[in-house]
Amino acid sequence: MVQIDDTIISLDVFDAKFICDLDKCKGECCVEGESGAPLEDDEVAKLEAVLPIVWDDLSEEAKAVINAQGVAYEDMDGDMVTSIVNGKDCVFTCYDASGMCKCAIEKAYREGKVDFYKPISCHLYPIRLEKYREFTAVNYHRWSVCKAAEILGQKEGLPVYKFLKEPLIRKFGSEWYEQLEICADELKNMK
Repeated sequence: MVQIDDTIISLDVFDAKFICDLDKCKGECCVEGESGAPLEDDEVAKLEAVLPIVWDDLSEEAKAVINAQGVAYEDMDGDMVTSIVNGKDCVFTCYDASGMCKCAIEKAYREGKVDFYKPISCHLYPIRLEKYREFTAVNYHRWSVCKAAEILGQKEGLPVYKFLKEPLIRKFGSEWYEQLEICADELKNMK
């Protein structure tokens, strides 16, 4: 493990290789799982703010869930997460003509309609953050739905931290990321 400021980073973040391969997985990470995407304290309000803009991209089932319980709920662990449809799809998923699952919020962001990209937990995946009293753990999360991403990452030789440069900077800042790159170089030199 490596420490930068108040974060403890798993060595898997440096060693594991990863590149999302949407052509293979079809965005399955937005559909599978036990609950919705973890949300930070300020993100529920951001989701509510973008909701009118993405509303037409959402399924009728997602609209019904949002009308009944809102954009988020408290899961069994007491964490706020995005609401889900039928125990799986995030309410913000939408599908293109090929059946690929996409994020309606990210779609609106890319079209210049909103300034919120999507929840940071989604943007950071396959990194998961776990907050403790004195530090935040930065861990690589292995999930069978991302096997194609591991294969493509291995083929291209791209470590998780490089694949996730943009969201890591979004979450922790550019100085933190520069320190992460220094740690990566030092770890590489130790091998």
